[in-house]
Amino acid sequence: MTTSINTLSDAWVSSPVGRIAAPLREQVIAALREAILDFRLKPGQRLVERELIEQLGVSRTTVREALRELTSEGLVTVVPQKGAIVTQPSLKEAHDLYEARAALESLLVERFAENASKSQVIRLSAAAEAFAEAAGRGEASAILAAKDVFYDVLVEGAGSSVFHQLTETTQARVRVLRAKAMSPEGHSQAVEELRGVVDAVQAGDGKRAAELYAIHIRRSGANALQSLREAEQAS
Repeated sequence: MTTSINTLSDAWVSSPVGRIAAPLREQVIAALREAILDFRLKPGQRLVERELIEQLGVSRTTVREALRELTSEGLVTVVPQKGAIVTQPSLKEAHDLYEARAALESLLVERFAENASKSQVIRLSAAAEAFAEAAGRGEASAILAAKDVFYDVLVEGAGSSVFHQLTETTQARVRVLRAKAMSPEGHSQAVEELRGVVDAVQAGDGKRAAELYAIHIRRSGANALQSLREAEQAS
């Protein structure tokens, strides 16, 4: 049985922010986001304002602004009578989120194949190779960042504000699960899946590209669900 973590100092050690040029709010958001995605702050961990203020050396207003931003990204959830916690989706929520992603983002890929310029297709291929390089290094934050670039190119090339808004909603809610979906043995498979999507786009086969991307999303979802099941069994 795992032991619950009650305070931030037990879970995460961070130096006070404010020593670089970026606005304090952005520094706090970046520090918390990185800690959540790297699982130094785990799903369900309480984010107590007083502890954040003391640990990061910033004002209550800055902490609240950062928590609001992370809530909008889906990384933090505000629970009545409990306050802010690191988002902890249920198995059913996780399954539904990945099904929604597979449906919406496969349509985004198909629209990209229809509308993207030659330079955008080249950029998508470059993004897939950058993802391959990050996967080879095995750094979770770098892998997620590289996948974000791939997604951003898709959004730009698709040229649809409607699909952008819809997929952004699911992307925000699934960010914690994306980190859970990664496993070393799955990295090489993900690389080949994204390369397959690019190949289909370059061949002018949007429907095939969309099918391959849906397969990629559902496989990632299966990995995330397995991680959630294991976490529930351990607790």
